[in-house]
Amino acid sequence: MSLSTRTRLDRFISRQLNIKRGDVRPLLAKSRILVDGRVAKDIQQTIHQFSHVVFDGQTLQDNTPRYVMMHKPIGVVSATQDDQHQTVIDLLDPGQHDKLHIAGRLDFNSSGLLLLTNDGRWSRHLCTPGNNIHKRYRVELEKPLTEDYIRAFAEGMSFDYENITTQPAHLKIISKYIAEVSLVEGRYHQIKRMFGRFQNRVLQLHRLSIGALSLDQSLLPGQSRALTRLELKHLGCPDSVLDKR
Repeated sequence: MSLSTRTRLDRFISRQLNIKRGDVRPLLAKSRILVDGRVAKDIQQTIHQFSHVVFDGQTLQDNTPRYVMMHKPIGVVSATQDDQHQTVIDLLDPGQHDKLHIAGRLDFNSSGLLLLTNDGRWSRHLCTPGNNIHKRYRVELEKPLTEDYIRAFAEGMSFDYENITTQPAHLKIISKYIAEVSLVEGRYHQIKRMFGRFQNRVLQLHRLSIGALSLDQSLLPGQSRALTRLELKHLGCPDSVLDKR
């Protein structure tokens, strides 16, 4: 079952056992199928990636959700594999790579908080602008900042190539050359392009937080750790999935 698939129990059992869907109902009637430790009764029951499914004592599916925080260093690709450069997956300990994907990439020359998971629904939740999950960045610029930046970011900017206008972003001036930017989108090189409207080159871009989750300051660049249950709850992970961890 793919990362994003949800399916009916009869379809799942039919595929797993290579039988007709009509043959699944008698199996349920004989209490031969367990879903998450309970005898399955309804062929229309929804099965997802982390449902634990057993038939006659044989486990058909038992996936454990994984959620990882990484301090991404500069010079590493936000990808699962790359022929030329080291990837964030390469930074994980051996045996920790399997089926993880990136929930919101960072550019090659950017650093900071990066999340990895095998839960497709959760990563889509984090990356969908309509869910209003703010990503906060510290940005170092080549030229001095002015109040004009604050207004321009708050109004949104038109990107003619994609025929879009960015959603309002919050910019806070920290010092003459440093700002914090908070936004809910993740357009291609969005922050660099927004500052580019002022002909101001981004020298450093570092992601500080995603929603209520801030980068663990004890993590050195390249290090990672599993997210805690409380951190996951703050990021909208449902209890039904947390109970599988």
